[in-house]
Amino acid sequence: MEGLEVSTVKFKDTFNNKDFRIDTDFWTKQPKKNPQLRYSKIGQCLISSQYGISIEMNEDKIGFPIYRMNEIHNMLCDFDVSKHANITKEEFETFKLKDRDVLFNRTNSYEWVGRTGIYRKTKDIDYTFASYLVRFIPNQEIILPEYLSAFLNTKYGVWDIKRRARQSINQTNVNPEEVKEIDIPLLNMNLQEQIKQNFDISISLLQQSQQLYTQAEQLLLEELGLNDWQPSTENINCKSFKDSFLTTGRLDAEYYLLKYEELLCKIKRFETKPLGKIVSMTKSIEPGSDAYQDAGIPFVRISDITKFGITEPGIHLDENKYGSLGLQPKKDIILLSKDGSVGIAYKLEQDMNIITSGALLHLSIMDKEFLPEYLTLILNSVVVKLQAERDAGGSIIQHWKPSEIEEIIIPKLSEEIQIEITDKVQKSFVLKRTSEHLLKVAKQSVEIAVENNEEKAMEYINKNNKI
Repeated sequence: MEGLEVSTVKFKDTFNNKDFRIDTDFWTKQPKKNPQLRYSKIGQCLISSQYGISIEMNEDKIGFPIYRMNEIHNMLCDFDVSKHANITKEEFETFKLKDRDVLFNRTNSYEWVGRTGIYRKTKDIDYTFASYLVRFIPNQEIILPEYLSAFLNTKYGVWDIKRRARQSINQTNVNPEEVKEIDIPLLNMNLQEQIKQNFDISISLLQQSQQLYTQAEQLLLEELGLNDWQPSTENINCKSFKDSFLTTGRLDAEYYLLKYEELLCKIKRFETKPLGKIVSMTKSIEPGSDAYQDAGIPFVRISDITKFGITEPGIHLDENKYGSLGLQPKKDIILLSKDGSVGIAYKLEQDMNIITSGALLHLSIMDKEFLPEYLTLILNSVVVKLQAERDAGGSIIQHWKPSEIEEIIIPKLSEEIQIEITDKVQKSFVLKRTSEHLLKVAKQSVEIAVENNEEKAMEYINKNNKI
């Protein structure tokens, strides 16, 4: 019977669970607890909890900006969102986020469910949140919001969330009432305040990082004459059969919208090259969901990548089977999404022991007249976004063909401008890495407290906070 997970539970004890759990996974996967620490149910440490609003969303900036589950990364809510909700002011007041609210993703795919982040009000803009998120407001006399976010992201918090998850064919759900039943250690307030300080400094550094990145983007657009450019909204354009299908092979009217022609006219004032002449492209693999597992080599998909970096994936693959295939991307490789959310580009700062989805192309620069940071910024700019929209539009799930990607037009700016852009981007990512380091230290300090004690956790956080 070696290796068999067994747990004996009295039937009457199952009634103590709010969802009357009798499934074996729930009772055999109980999380580790430290007998030296005091614990309390998360629900007993909250002032309130609230589901988000169920409403149709738009990308036309109509209404109020709204957070979704894919805008939570690395224990933080992103500073910007891409969707808006057209709701009344009265509705908005009910669902308006407040500084340091904690958002919990209650329903999605198994690896995304339970993702938790703290919202920080960094702009003079108010946000709301979607129905598949739950807002937790902690009683700060007991636990601080930063500590709650950190704990739910530790291996112990994630473990307890996952064992409570209910999986179906298309999605996984975690009842927020079950989350309230999770036991959280009541760490002393000095340690919690130190964790909060790490979050505060991290967020400040992340703001500085994004400001530098925005400066690089603005410099690029200014040099290209696109800083104040507004694409045409005209939806009529006349083309002969010779100038349309016989030239491009496309008959869909949207492909010939005037805004695409205007863009190309503007960037062709500079020396340009098709991307296929600048980089070599390689594909990764799509192993299928049957290959997904909880441990092994991280498997990075489009949902795990932004122009600012890669979020730690929730899915892994068998390292013995996939780790020896030579698919791990190297430093300076640019990852570019071609399916779903097309046109997201990120340049790797170092070699990474990961496997990427087949929806992410690996671009290796061959033409040394294009600096990696500069090319990545171009790929994330309106210059390529509109070309991607033109090529991949017209379907529910966008698909950008590699043959189309090879033909996108890339303008080349002077070496001096490319170096200036590169300098800003590199400094931006140095700040971002420091920000991520502080958050990692905060999370690991919680794990050390659970595994050892609060004194060792405080020693660790003080020792590793030096930046």
